Amino acid sequence: MSFILFADARLALARDSLAGLSTGDALGAQYFLPGSAPADLATGALPPAPWDLATGALPPAPPDLAAGALPPAPWEWTDDTEMACSVLAELADSGGIDRDRLALAFAERCAPRRGYGAGAMLILRLIRTGTPWPVAAASAFDGQGSCGNGAAMRVGPLGAYFADSTARAAAQARASAEVTHAHPEGIAGAVAVAVAAALAARARLDGHRPSPERLLGGIAAALDPGTEVYRRISRAAGLLGRPLARVVAALGNGSRVTAQDTVGFTLWVAATHLDDYPAAIQVCVQAGGDVDTTSAIVGAVVAAYTGVGTPGGVPEPWLAAREPLPTWAP
Repeated sequence: MSFILFADARLALARDSLAGLSTGDALGAQYFLPGSAPADLATGALPPAPWDLATGALPPAPPDLAAGALPPAPWEWTDDTEMACSVLAELADSGGIDRDRLALAFAERCAPRRGYGAGAMLILRLIRTGTPWPVAAASAFDGQGSCGNGAAMRVGPLGAYFADSTARAAAQARASAEVTHAHPEGIAGAVAVAVAAALAARARLDGHRPSPERLLGGIAAALDPGTEVYRRISRAAGLLGRPLARVVAALGNGSRVTAQDTVGFTLWVAATHLDDYPAAIQVCVQAGGDVDTTSAIVGAVVAAYTGVGTPGGVPEPWLAAREPLPTWAP
């Protein structure tokens, strides 16, 4: 089905995705314990028992979130939400990404207490003090650029905004990523999440949930096959129905804070639980790692499909427990 969305419809889809992102971010942050996650499961650097990858056993399950076993409110959101709000504000103002304006917005709105990483803080400080964003982004990690998961964590609402065109979603995601992430993997992570959210929002409008295999295939088709992000998303399709511990061992859980070890896992979760927001967030919490970011990415994609306050959507009590968004957010 080919269609064009009007501005109000775009914003409505993007706001639902932002609600899913920010609620997942804020709730996931309640379970994030720095240093508690394995550094690299795929290489065998495993945490102590009760992990057992041979049998698929995971650490003790967190409280049943869907049953209402929630941490005390309010849940404060992190840099994931702050930057996502800037992305959506740029779209609301101009209908697309102007990289110069977005870079400055990121730099001026950066509140260190929100949990920005050291690399992001350095890049944003350079931009804030007058360094052009292409120079600042390229300077990270000894000139390699950042392959972190930061560009992916903030881009879901942009994908929902461009539900009528995955090509535009991919192009605009690339533009939004480039202001802080010069590394191809960091950019690929943003493109993958944006395309996932676009496909999820489009499926909502079509009234037909895509199979997990089809959703992951559509995302992979938008990526450069030479990236590790592409390879892990392709691998994710072969892990559908597998135990969570095995999936984390193969794809990561964000504990390395890279796009490579975050995006494949989050899109496996979203594809598997596209119509069940609480279940999707529960999986992110149980998997450990960079829980606020994995929950933000998954929440953005799933909420683009389910909406808010609907069966399987973002629960209204969860949204109420989340700290209010900034007053400048659209």
